[in-house]
Amino acid sequence: MITLGIESSCDETSIAIIENDRKILANIISTQIPIHQKFGGVVPEIASRKHIVNIMPVLDEALNKAQLKLSAIDQIAVAYGPGLVGALLVGVSAAKALAFSLDVPLLAVNHLEGHIFANFLSHPDLEPPFIALVVSGGHTALVNMTDYNSFSMIGQTRDDAAGEAFDKVARLLGLPYPGGPQIDKLAKTGNPHAIDFPHALIKEKNYEFSFSGLKSAVINYIHTADQKGLSINKADVAASFQKTVIDILVHKTIMAARSTGMKTIVLAGGVAANSLLEQKLTEKCRENDLAFYFPSKILCTDNAAMIACRGYYQSLTGNFADMKLNAVPYLELSDSHL
Repeated sequence: MITLGIESSCDETSIAIIENDRKILANIISTQIPIHQKFGGVVPEIASRKHIVNIMPVLDEALNKAQLKLSAIDQIAVAYGPGLVGALLVGVSAAKALAFSLDVPLLAVNHLEGHIFANFLSHPDLEPPFIALVVSGGHTALVNMTDYNSFSMIGQTRDDAAGEAFDKVARLLGLPYPGGPQIDKLAKTGNPHAIDFPHALIKEKNYEFSFSGLKSAVINYIHTADQKGLSINKADVAASFQKTVIDILVHKTIMAARSTGMKTIVLAGGVAANSLLEQKLTEKCRENDLAFYFPSKILCTDNAAMIACRGYYQSLTGNFADMKLNAVPYLELSDSHL
């Protein structure tokens, strides 16, 4: 079974081709990061226009990489939400056009579920059930995955996502977009115990997150120092901020695994590439006799291989979409099954 996946939810135009469930034949990603860096973040209208320009060349490159013709494609999987509505519409429109012209099934994939399935591409031995921590620029969630097509959201952020907080703090420190990797890099030279930032909700017996207060605490720290004419150590701020975020994420994830009796934890999303998060989850999982998986770096960020993989498993249950499919920018995990 050959599945073509399309991902255009934010600022990456990606098309991938996989064979059956886990063999990647091609995974082409065209990033717009250099374009959006000058604005300090993604500009939705610009992102949408660049997707239109990029999508056909990316398709051609994916087919060439896989050494296949379009006629070899058995089904089309596309991320239809959550994400930027204009960006999503480019991918959805392309997917419907391809599915219609090739007379093959169309699969509507939840972008968040796709991030989880990136782990299957990196780890052929991985199987459900497990607890998944999904951490990206727009989402922070704990998901209980009991089998390939059964998910339940057990906790998520009440306000800012962890990745969003990384980007905002990076901007405060004058670091370029995207902020997550820049914070990670700078934090390696700082003292993570220099500043005691608040650990919101860490003592609560739930699986919810909140990073808005932490972001405000960093703003207040910087503004207070500025008003007093004091200089700040940016590396210490980055290290202390990052440690606080990771402490919260790791604590809640281990607590979720213990309470559900799960023996496996997987990490997913763009923030999965954060070196400290991988390190601390590895350590805590070892201490608690839990298996731990995370994707390769290229599969942490938005990519179409994860969408194709998720689509393949949807196809096994006949969960197909029709030509009425539309973009759903605020799609929740529980809304994903058509």
